[in-house]
Amino acid sequence: MNQKISVIGGDARQIKVAAALSDHGYSVMLTGFCEDKVFNKTIKIENDVQKAVEFADIIVLPLPVSFDDVFLNTPLYDKQIDVCELMKLVPKNQLLLTGMISKKLKTLCNVYGIYDMDYFNREEMKILNAIPTAEGAMEIAMREMPITLHNSRTLVMGYGHVGKVLAKMLWGIGSKVTVSARKCSDLATIRTYGYDSIKTEDVAKYIGEFNVIFNTIPAKILNRDVLQNVNKHSIIIDLASKPGGVDFDVAKELNKKVIWALSLPGKVAPITAGEIIADTILNIIEELGV
Repeated sequence: MNQKISVIGGDARQIKVAAALSDHGYSVMLTGFCEDKVFNKTIKIENDVQKAVEFADIIVLPLPVSFDDVFLNTPLYDKQIDVCELMKLVPKNQLLLTGMISKKLKTLCNVYGIYDMDYFNREEMKILNAIPTAEGAMEIAMREMPITLHNSRTLVMGYGHVGKVLAKMLWGIGSKVTVSARKCSDLATIRTYGYDSIKTEDVAKYIGEFNVIFNTIPAKILNRDVLQNVNKHSIIIDLASKPGGVDFDVAKELNKKVIWALSLPGKVAPITAGEIIADTILNIIEELGV
């Protein structure tokens, strides 16, 4: 195998991605990391972004690619990488694998003729990534609550990938689980697992009954009408990606305890999360035949 892959930017997950791709026989270069953060000495580290781009047949960017559409996500690097300048260096039709790329940067890829694929949008990625997200959410709840999750009344808002895994885990430790959803089919499925169910549009009526609320819906569901009914002793853990599912200004005004828990897989289980990303990338490469 002669293919070369440059992994540019990211956190500890991407270090694991580089190692896993190397183990599968790819020549791998890592860029956007301080050398003391990388313990796998088989991976070549290159600080020159242009050289990293020129080296690669395939380029892998972090998850998320950027938090501000200006600089690449590089928390383990002591310099900044301008993401727009990086895009300019990428050759036309270059395969660029991105994580949760923004609409603005996606448009930039189109302008420069870059063949980009967002590995975060892959179904296998979303399913498996829900596991460390759910575990991280429960860890936060156990750390912040003065009572156990066992026997607590917990509300999981949304029954997508994360909501399904989180509800199952909470149920498994004896929590009294309620799940909100919009679709009648989801509400029926929720009941078959033994959870209580409520329609998302009715959450405001019942939200005061719960010790902890986990939101997975990436829309401002928890607005003033809902937040004013949250019990003063309860905690809200928002797992939704930006802009989140909570009106944070109103929550602060009403003195509601809210924790916005972003990028949990990279924080609580970077090795596992990195393996999930690497497996997804290998699936993409195999399917494309590149």
